[in-house]
Amino acid sequence: MTKTFEEISKKHPCFALGQKSNKGRIHLPVSPGCNIGCRFCKRDFNDQEIRPGVASSIITPDEAIDAIRRAAFLTPDLTVVGVAGPGDTLATDFALETFRKVRDEFPKMIKCMSTNGLLLPEKADEIIDAQIDTLTVTVNAVDPEIQSKINEFIIYNGKRYEGIEAAEILIKNQLEGIKKVSDSGVTVKVNSVFIPEINREHIPVIAKTVAGQGATIYNIIPLIPQHEFSWCTVPSCQDLSWARSECEKYIKVFRHCQRCRADAVGIPGGKDFSKSVYIKPVRLADTFSHG
Repeated sequence: MTKTFEEISKKHPCFALGQKSNKGRIHLPVSPGCNIGCRFCKRDFNDQEIRPGVASSIITPDEAIDAIRRAAFLTPDLTVVGVAGPGDTLATDFALETFRKVRDEFPKMIKCMSTNGLLLPEKADEIIDAQIDTLTVTVNAVDPEIQSKINEFIIYNGKRYEGIEAAEILIKNQLEGIKKVSDSGVTVKVNSVFIPEINREHIPVIAKTVAGQGATIYNIIPLIPQHEFSWCTVPSCQDLSWARSECEKYIKVFRHCQRCRADAVGIPGGKDFSKSVYIKPVRLADTFSHG
């Protein structure tokens, strides 16, 4: 049975409001591919960087269950099992397969998935059936003109779309999917990457729009200037404070994001146990994350 927001907010470090949670989580890097191309995304496999879109390796759903067992011995108060990449969780079937296994073997764990939302409407029923408790959707714009500046392309139903057409499809599916999943009782968090040169004034509009679709909590992620957006700036503390204050008029705002790796294990901001949990390194092609 899907857990309530009150229960989740006490046990999930990415949904805790007020004092930072001291609960542990494990990110399972089971999703190897992506279906959109964001201009801020630098995809990589390494053991050094601490940011979304990075993992040491890809594992199978069965290996993910073994990893949870190991993490339970190492991680203080492990309460959350999440999949945040390194690719999009709905672009392949591995994340949903993993969550069904977690549902059956670890029913008390909070199950958390992150996605870009492109396939959310058609995958919503599977998300609900897997009893995923929290869904994070990355929405960087709800205006196609702005979105087209952020996202280079999408791959949808086997076809590549670019520009305004791609942006319109992505936004429509994100909002429709958020509504469908939230109406089922799943707690929905929306992440937005704050890119001062592109979507600064638009951030509160996103917050208001996704709140209207049923999202419960909102997370503003400062841009890491890299890839095609290496020319952009990092939002200032004043920028972030302004955006969060404006967004809180419409939705709860989360303020403790650590921008975790797709294979992080432990309490966010504390000791990471991933090297002890993920034993077999496998190098694969570039992928993408919405953690």
